[in-house]
Amino acid sequence: MKVLLIPKYSHSVSAGFPSPADDFIDEEIDLLNKLIEQPSSTFLARVVGMSQINVGLFPGDLLIVERHIEPKNGSLVIAALDGELTCKTIDTERQLLLPANDAMQPIAIGNSELVIEGVVRRWIRCHVPLS
Repeated sequence: MKVLLIPKYSHSVSAGFPSPADDFIDEEIDLLNKLIEQPSSTFLARVVGMSQINVGLFPGDLLIVERHIEPKNGSLVIAALDGELTCKTIDTERQLLLPANDAMQPIAIGNSELVIEGVVRRWIRCHVPLS
């Protein structure tokens, strides 16, 4: 597996005024190792739309999706419903895909063809759009 070492400052970052003494790097962190448990069964997906804003997912964010995890009731998943991909919370008890946006309705799974592509375990907030 590739290693991506990123420098980590030795102090936490204040949202106030920075201290001039805080510019010392004390270690490097392998981001891939921290964010991805099993690279061979992990993929990334970019968020579009507003259906997950109440859980903090916004357009442009990058999802880290793991295929090796068994989805449970309440898991945030990437699902192919009748061939269309969506990111929703799965309610296995009521057979629904739930948005996290009060303006949107749950989607009944019913007799639809549903394939869970993976479970969203982490995401990266992209404050500035990536190309």
